[in-house]
Amino acid sequence: MRCASCRATGIEIAPNLDIARACGVYGVLMSALLAFDTSGERVHVGVSVGETAWVVEDAGASQASANLLPCVRRVLGRAGIGLHELDAIAFGCGPGAFTGLRAACSAAQGLAWGAALPVLPIDTLMAVAEDARARVGADDVWVAMDARMGEIFAGRYLWSDAGWVTLVAPTLVAPDELALLCTSHPSRWLVGSAPGAFGDRLRCKPEVGIDPEARPGAHALLACARAAWVRDGFADPVEALPLYLRNKVALTSAERSMRP
Repeated sequence: MRCASCRATGIEIAPNLDIARACGVYGVLMSALLAFDTSGERVHVGVSVGETAWVVEDAGASQASANLLPCVRRVLGRAGIGLHELDAIAFGCGPGAFTGLRAACSAAQGLAWGAALPVLPIDTLMAVAEDARARVGADDVWVAMDARMGEIFAGRYLWSDAGWVTLVAPTLVAPDELALLCTSHPSRWLVGSAPGAFGDRLRCKPEVGIDPEARPGAHALLACARAAWVRDGFADPVEALPLYLRNKVALTSAERSMRP
């Protein structure tokens, strides 16, 4: 198997995880990547060949499992590329909804095994940060995504010359806990779905602004995937595992009655 740039030039290299190491930066310029995320309310899927991208999205959440593979087929068709012509498969590994993460991981494993491709696990919150950077220029962010059950998936990220740096790894917090984190680790931006979901309960005051529309969209996923490819962030399909931050999927009746 060869990466897209090597296929174009006839360079022969070793299969699977040796691809990127053999190609180096030259291979990145023409790498063909599939990326998808099903951690939230929408299914986001994209394909990039070099700097050209094709993206689709559809309903997620309870429909993620049913909609993901049709979206993959659709975007590959638009790009005019077959699964075996890809160089790697990137997927949002979480944090996020249980059902969505399982759908993404199982699809990544199955597709990658079938096509003998490596996988690129992508921090879903980092993809949200990238979406905010691309749309509003956010470069120093707390990402806060509604985790339901009165909680928030949060992480702190800083954009640098080398790309995104994780300052606070993804964690599961209550709104008051996030307010304390934002005070002790102030950022220029607060991005993600939590500001819209929690409103005044989320007492965070970033220096510049809030972007409640930031999501792990396909363009952001592909940008993160290309960065992961550059830094050898690929793995064997068996390592396509979800990042779970919660050990239950629903509140008990007593817990629901105590919610504000």
